[in-house]
Amino acid sequence: MPCIKRGSGEKIVLLHGYLSQKESFYYQIEFLSQYFEAIAPDMPGFGANTKPVGAWSVGDYAEWFTAFLRAQNATQVHILAHSFGARVAFKAIAEHPQIARSLIVTGGAGIVKPRSAEYIKKVKLYRRVKKLFPGFAEKHFGSAEYRALPPAMRESYKKIVNEDLSECASRITCRTYLIYGRDDAVTPPSEEGERFHSLIAGSRLDIMEGGHFCFSERPQEFNRRIFDFLSEK
Repeated sequence: MPCIKRGSGEKIVLLHGYLSQKESFYYQIEFLSQYFEAIAPDMPGFGANTKPVGAWSVGDYAEWFTAFLRAQNATQVHILAHSFGARVAFKAIAEHPQIARSLIVTGGAGIVKPRSAEYIKKVKLYRRVKKLFPGFAEKHFGSAEYRALPPAMRESYKKIVNEDLSECASRITCRTYLIYGRDDAVTPPSEEGERFHSLIAGSRLDIMEGGHFCFSERPQEFNRRIFDFLSEK
């Protein structure tokens, strides 16, 4: 299992975002391992991990994550999750609340926004073009993130982005800290951040300078904020 393990003490597990890998948390691993046992795996299909068989959903990744924790003999861990990693954390904790002592979410994703008329029109056009020219459709439709994926991962991507995690988030009962970059255009704090804050009872929401990767853009500030949260009794 491709995984970074460093430090000792209470365990904190770091879940990277989509099309990312464990090394995206370099600054957090370096810092947190001074006080905790920092564990950062590559999720299936990313980094050095193997690609999953079939089109995995958020639920499949959540099951993988709980199995990973069992293999690490890790219960009641702190979890730091970025973007897609937050989807996995929300799902896993909702189903298995005993796994989490606390949850830190940065740039958390998982809200499916209402589809505009323009979006629905594009989807219908894509489906018509795909029937006649499937190769052309795959190269010219969809987000850049979607087009960058190998064919086997595209069905998984569609399952993931079309699942709303609001209900799962509302079932989170552990201490939760939501921290978003002010200029995050991928998961805007005024949308995802505020929504998850309203759903997770007792959660804290902070906005800091930076974008979707504010934790690596401003690591010292980010690390100070999360350490203060983790140090609270």
